[in-house]
Amino acid sequence: MNSTLQVSLRHMAWSNQKIYSALQSLPDESPDAFVINPDWTSRVILKHIVRGANWFVYCLGLGKLERIRTPNSTTELQGLGEFLARLDSKILEASTLEYELLEIQEDEGSFKAFRSTIIAQALHHATEHRAQLIDALESRNFTPIKLDDIDLWAFQDYENPQI
Repeated sequence: MNSTLQVSLRHMAWSNQKIYSALQSLPDESPDAFVINPDWTSRVILKHIVRGANWFVYCLGLGKLERIRTPNSTTELQGLGEFLARLDSKILEASTLEYELLEIQEDEGSFKAFRSTIIAQALHHATEHRAQLIDALESRNFTPIKLDDIDLWAFQDYENPQI
């Protein structure tokens, strides 16, 4: 039987890929969409989702920090989405490792966190910003995907089409 955490992480990875795939069909001005704060455009949110996943993978000890470029057009999203898929796979891999307190080194010093806390934060971070991204796009009349298209019911249908 799949653990709830692993199902949730597979859902996160699937949802992330659905978002990145859907956005590639939008016009090049769609990455400039925002709700209220013009500093949080959809292009910034997309980069932030990937940077966050990269940071969580680093904290889990499964990769190094990479420089993430802000996508300048929807055509540049493909590479970013592919990189995110690799990061999401590593986060899922981390869910199979033992419960452990990790020490994370940063330029300013170090801090400690449980592996499970990092994984849970990765999951929630991606969910929060996918919703923010969809809101930004919808506020500017770009509707490539709706939140219902990536909810857990949709994921259940994807993983279990016979139901």
